[in-house]
Amino acid sequence: MPETASLLLGIFASDILPIFVIAGVGFLLARHLEVPVQAVSRVTFHALAPALVFNTLTTSTLTGFEFGRMVAFYALVAASAGVMGRLAAIPLRLDRASLSAFLLVVVCSNSGNYGLPVALLAFGREALTFASVYFIASSIFSYTGGILMAASGRRSVGQAIAGVVRVPAVYGALAAALVMVLGLHVPDPIARPAALLSDAALPMMILVLGMQLERVTWPERPDMVVVAALLSLIATPLAAFGVAHLLGLQGAAFQAGVLQASMPTAVITTILALEFDVLPNFVTSVVCVTTLLSPITLTLLIAYLQKVA
Repeated sequence: MPETASLLLGIFASDILPIFVIAGVGFLLARHLEVPVQAVSRVTFHALAPALVFNTLTTSTLTGFEFGRMVAFYALVAASAGVMGRLAAIPLRLDRASLSAFLLVVVCSNSGNYGLPVALLAFGREALTFASVYFIASSIFSYTGGILMAASGRRSVGQAIAGVVRVPAVYGALAAALVMVLGLHVPDPIARPAALLSDAALPMMILVLGMQLERVTWPERPDMVVVAALLSLIATPLAAFGVAHLLGLQGAAFQAGVLQASMPTAVITTILALEFDVLPNFVTSVVCVTTLLSPITLTLLIAYLQKVA
């Protein structure tokens, strides 16, 4: 019991508290200086996010079978979450925009600024390596499939696909893929600005979250928030266990994969919801609720993974 309490305190101090300190700054900026959240969100979406994707991919040293297996693990977990989300949405009777927002928060988890530090804290650097692969795969999806889901809430499928094509982060991912496949060296005049912008991306995303919190109100459909939180924090982690066993993940790979799949809803979903105007209040509510509840679920999960893996 003391060990569990200590682990909970460590997770809170290292990962939860810093996030909410930065979000608090965003809250104060919006409340007292009236900084427009849409402007900050657009800077993050169109300038910082593509640099984050490009820098993360081009600085990764992971290759080979383990890389591919972790990518496959992410794809199957995300697909499972999407299927469960679609089935859970049936009795909720959601309209098109609501369904788009609902699937967005269920599928996209915070595997970066939350998942990576927790993986390192709980299981060490070997697990961090596998957690980074998961993060890269989820980042690519967030800026492709996530954008498509968000855009489709207010547009036709053709318009949504056209919207994805116009998003800079997609080209950041394509440029990184070209560099990796051809084995090119990124010159310093490109690599260093990309790294600086990448470093700014995650704090800015959290600032956007805090600015959204300043204007959040009680959601019109709290039942949607509850169901989305249950899917993100309980159903998806259970599915991840099955997928991990199916793919034969063991040791640090098993620990990192299941842990990453169990993270709360990603902060980037608030930016996507703002950018494409799909229930940003609901999306922010899910991000907040899942993040607040996650120390409880993650502490129990980490204690279990330390025993079985």
